[in-house]
Amino acid sequence: MSGSWKQRREGGGLFALWLLRSFSLRGGRGLARLLLVPITAYFLARRGEERRDSRAYLSRVLGRPARLRDVARHIHTFAATILDRVFLLGGDMQRFDIRVSGLESLHAALDRGQGVLVFGSHLGSFEVLRVLGRQRPEQKIRVVLDKAHSPAVTQLLDALNPEIAASVIDASQDGPAIMFAIQQAAAEGALVALLVDRTQPGEASLAVPFLGDHAEFPVAPWLLASVLQVPVQLAFGLYRGGNRYDLAFEPFSDGLAIPRRERAAAVPALIARYAARLEHHVRDAPYNWFNFYDFWGDREHSRSHQDPAPGATTPGPAPAPQPGPAAGDAAGGGAPVRRAAGSG
Repeated sequence: MSGSWKQRREGGGLFALWLLRSFSLRGGRGLARLLLVPITAYFLARRGEERRDSRAYLSRVLGRPARLRDVARHIHTFAATILDRVFLLGGDMQRFDIRVSGLESLHAALDRGQGVLVFGSHLGSFEVLRVLGRQRPEQKIRVVLDKAHSPAVTQLLDALNPEIAASVIDASQDGPAIMFAIQQAAAEGALVALLVDRTQPGEASLAVPFLGDHAEFPVAPWLLASVLQVPVQLAFGLYRGGNRYDLAFEPFSDGLAIPRRERAAAVPALIARYAARLEHHVRDAPYNWFNFYDFWGDREHSRSHQDPAPGATTPGPAPAPQPGPAAGDAAGGGAPVRRAAGSG
């Protein structure tokens, strides 16, 4: 099941993230990018589970057996966005060529003053959402992040940008506390961002078509949206190589006013609609998919494409970035809002 991501260690790891931070801040992005090659080689040689799941996913999305160089490109893309996180969270936006689409609908939603839910995913970089500060410097942005599951990311964020760190809504709180924090942020007109593609172990989820098969997606984000009845926007920050990103906002709803008795029928359609938009962007940028685990719960599919890595037969620990939660990640479990983020 897709909840198996929770068993993987935190993305990046404290040592690796601070190593990237040190190289980046002292030598610049160009020098730090030299680390991407050994990081990629490390994953290919030592991280068997991630390598196999990458190969299985790529075989699915590319429509052909994935080759080792495809997996290498996949891992390299992930590592590049981890590196860029240092600059994006530090507010160093001028280094990047970020093309933004869909701002008109987002501005219209924000201008209503009732807050906006922005649903993202582990596709590309959620951190590029910070570019919105160029357009609306006064706009409050609150990101839902599971601090307990992401201590390295939390420490990095505290060091790079204490102001952003202070605005994080901690998803490791109990459900009512998270619900109150999100509701209060929305009432203040904030943009509340959370990732909604990963389920939590034991949480409510629904299987909908996604990339040729059925995959589980969390129910709680859509229940949250129906309770708050604020506009919902989708966001996709796709890495295009070099210093280029495409950030696409898509209006999803002006407010989900779903009577309680109708939610059981309405929520599956909402999740299927979301999954269709996610699939569209995944196919547009297949190497941006950073769910390095068995997303479809189809381990046999992954095994059928596994291969022994050069010079290694078993995975082992190391301080290289681990594919996993991003800075915008949030966790579920418990009350509807606690489950709403669906990532960690």
